[in-house]
Amino acid sequence: MSLLEETRVAYGEALLELGRERPDVVVLDADLYKSTRTVLFAQAFPERFFDLGIAEADMVSTAAGMAASGLVPYCNSFAIFLTGRCYDQVRIQVAYPALNVKLVGSSAGLTQGPDGASHQSLEDITLMRALPNMTVVVPADGLETRQATKAIAAHPGPVYMRLGRYPTPPVCGEGYRYQIGKAVQLRAGRDIAIIACGIMVAKALEAANFLAAKGLEASVINMSTIKPLDREMVERAGQEARLVVAAEEHNIIGALGSAIAEVLAEANLAPLLRIGVRDEFGQSGMADELLDAYGLTGAKMAKQIANAWHGR
Repeated sequence: MSLLEETRVAYGEALLELGRERPDVVVLDADLYKSTRTVLFAQAFPERFFDLGIAEADMVSTAAGMAASGLVPYCNSFAIFLTGRCYDQVRIQVAYPALNVKLVGSSAGLTQGPDGASHQSLEDITLMRALPNMTVVVPADGLETRQATKAIAAHPGPVYMRLGRYPTPPVCGEGYRYQIGKAVQLRAGRDIAIIACGIMVAKALEAANFLAAKGLEASVINMSTIKPLDREMVERAGQEARLVVAAEEHNIIGALGSAIAEVLAEANLAPLLRIGVRDEFGQSGMADELLDAYGLTGAKMAKQIANAWHGR
């Protein structure tokens, strides 16, 4: 295995393993099976794989019917299409009846890259988080993705899992065990608490190193379940640190940063700095160029955090 790994690739491998373990798992795709990596499942279990073509709404409706019949459908497309193009079907046919459909949005965030704003999902977490009965998962690396893929199969009710095509380093140790609704502290620090999800967990660890060189101690927390949020971990961070930071490859409105802000405000705890895309659309460019342009690199995050720290 390469040191750097795309979460979508880890997902495809884990889905294949899950198919061997659970005959009730079926997979649906919207003509993107090579990109979403469901192609591995399709090759191994052609009788349990359904390509609905470029018809995401129909795909979600079909998955709802399968779930109502006792199957566990994994429904796949690019994150922007799965959450935006067929939001009504997700809301009424999956979330409202709390059906056991697993929605997996691939190629999420700015790092979808050159395809630009039309394909970069910066609102998907917000849309799914707002739906009653919906669980929202954003794994940080390959190991966590593999475990989360299987964990959501055992979790009753609808789940949205967000994946990317950006190669990320491992951040979870070999003994790591993913649990839905539980965050994990990867680094300790008394001054600042950085709470991140997805590819931003690795960037947060980089930022913590830059901050350490400036004499600031930052803890890093992997909040891989956005809903239900680990409120206990957020409250503890707000009690122990003098500044809490939310870092996400997403619009800062309505997703991880907003969820953390709600907890901190209700408990009257530490101030919050939200790092992410600041209420604007993405642009066309290579993934690393875009992360730099939007201030989502370790170095630029550290600069924003240091400025907020000294400006308190």
